[in-house]
Amino acid sequence: MTTKAIHRKALFLMITAASLWSIAGVLTRQLHAAHGFEVTFWRSLFASLFVACALAWQHRSQTVARLLSMGKFGLASGFMWAVMFCCFMIALTMTTVANTLIVMSVSPLLTALLAWIILHQKIAGRTWLAIAVALIGMVWMFAGGMSRVDAKGLAGMLIAVGIPVAASVNVIVLKKAGKSVDLIPAVLVGGVISGCLMLPFALPLQASLHDIFILAVLGVLQLGFPCMLMVSASRHLSAPEISLLALLEVLLGPIWAWLGAGEVPAAETLAGGGVVLAALVFNELLALKEDV
Repeated sequence: MTTKAIHRKALFLMITAASLWSIAGVLTRQLHAAHGFEVTFWRSLFASLFVACALAWQHRSQTVARLLSMGKFGLASGFMWAVMFCCFMIALTMTTVANTLIVMSVSPLLTALLAWIILHQKIAGRTWLAIAVALIGMVWMFAGGMSRVDAKGLAGMLIAVGIPVAASVNVIVLKKAGKSVDLIPAVLVGGVISGCLMLPFALPLQASLHDIFILAVLGVLQLGFPCMLMVSASRHLSAPEISLLALLEVLLGPIWAWLGAGEVPAAETLAGGGVVLAALVFNELLALKEDV
């Protein structure tokens, strides 16, 4: 397989991952009894079980060895996943899907800066331009909803700040580890840490069978599987490129919440989303024309 073909495959995996991440908000709004910490606990539990089964199926008797071989990179990545898992679901229970996702939109800029400082990675001019345009789009999206944020919503947004910070650090860890270390098991570690941290606060568990089914879908299809895809894609994409493509979650999330949960986005949200999408398309079309 040629280098360009490998890059295109990684691009497809990352787009798929971000698209699956974007369904979190609309599914969370369908829950009846489970809230806050309990949502995070069940979601992390099901994600952990899925990743554990996938690893066992793939590596069989070598599964434990793969976990132990991650070393410091695996522990660091696992902790970052745990921070993202916890902050994301708690924020969603305190503020709107759009506000949570918009806070996350600073991740490409943070990632590019960290890649430049820590990895000494040269960032293409087109990528800096795409990041700048995407941030303008995010500000535009955010302008329509800020005036309606109450104290609880503001607290939720502050919690959500942990998501882009952890996401950016995690991308740097993935790139630092390189292709020699398999960090897919780190997703399992993140799920276990998140579940253990949330369980004491989640008790007594109140989720109905209806809720548990939705939380299982969240854990498997919205969390475990796409995070595994993202780790695989990260081996062949640059750090800023990963974060830019992850903005598809920010773009699609409010749309699903609008269509499936009645959270009507402001006109600015839709217009700003169009700007973000244009920035993503612009960056990737130019990337596909270049030798990777």
